[in-house]
Amino acid sequence: MSMGEKVVCNLEISRAKPYLLVILVQFGYAGMVILAKTALNQGMNHYTFAVYRNAIATLFFAPFAIFFERKVRPPMTISTFFKIMVLGFLEPVLDQNLYYAGMAYTSATFAVAMCNILPALTFLMAWIFRLERVNLKSIHSHGKIVGTLVTVGGAMIMTLIKGHTIGLPWTKTHTINSESSSTSVHQDPTKGSIMITIGCFCWASFVILQAVTLKTYPAELSLTALICGGGTLQGAILTLIVEKGNTSIWSIHFDTKLLAALYSGLICTGLSYYISGIIMREKGPVFATAFNPLSMVIVAIMGSFILSEQLDIGRVIGAIIIVIGLYLVIWGKSKDRNLSNSNKDDQIVDVLSVSSTSKVPIIETV
Repeated sequence: MSMGEKVVCNLEISRAKPYLLVILVQFGYAGMVILAKTALNQGMNHYTFAVYRNAIATLFFAPFAIFFERKVRPPMTISTFFKIMVLGFLEPVLDQNLYYAGMAYTSATFAVAMCNILPALTFLMAWIFRLERVNLKSIHSHGKIVGTLVTVGGAMIMTLIKGHTIGLPWTKTHTINSESSSTSVHQDPTKGSIMITIGCFCWASFVILQAVTLKTYPAELSLTALICGGGTLQGAILTLIVEKGNTSIWSIHFDTKLLAALYSGLICTGLSYYISGIIMREKGPVFATAFNPLSMVIVAIMGSFILSEQLDIGRVIGAIIIVIGLYLVIWGKSKDRNLSNSNKDDQIVDVLSVSSTSKVPIIETV
């Protein structure tokens, strides 16, 4: 392979890297949803689940942050410390507890589908805080705005419209078990959807604040460990206040509950925060949340096989509308990025042409 081919290959790998990383995160989220739903169905308390999840992430990633970023870690300021504490409260405490509580009232597939409003919320907040470029005269910006509205509309359809149940062959054999379990766990889709929506708002706020914090504290591993540590402390305090006197919720054994806490802490908290930080510095906060529908598809497939969850027409239609709206947002954002890259290329060509013409008379005079 020649030097030119190696350069082209490296460029293609660097361009594909953010896409591969964000897809990897979505596969991790899909596995977490299945494990978390199973652990919650077995009686695990969602407050302690969030605490254990963040504590595991802190213990695992803190040594790597101390060792690998000891020379590049910026000094801690009061402003940065306050941002980290807010970050530790927004996602590790508020979002995770609201998400798990909402999932207990609905299903794994429904919870993931509702989270597809996250890219729209992130886009709106990034627009407000001028982290996302929007030109109201551009058709690409119109695509992002319309896609945002369509995504929210699809989430409302999933919440309000049910329709006929889609009888899948592999779920019919578990109909009796699912009916008996539904009598023991009270299902309230409206209440669950409200919880998940508020959790998504907290998650979007977390993404925006993380992108802002990385500008003054560009150490992804250290920021991940500090956020998880702050979330563990604040989550433990909240759990002690809400579940005071109930010490049985802290007991954990070598079962699905422990596996769910380990997987969620390592993959969906620590690794996800770290990868999202890398992607945000290169692509921005909107791109980091743009691939959420992929986890919905994975969970829908895995949930029907593992959890025997039934799908209805309303959820399927709403999910399709959410995906359409989301990719309108992605289309508009990709076009804006292509325009900005072409402008940069034109500027480079102009500079090269000016420099080349300016050198000609100097050479002639010499």
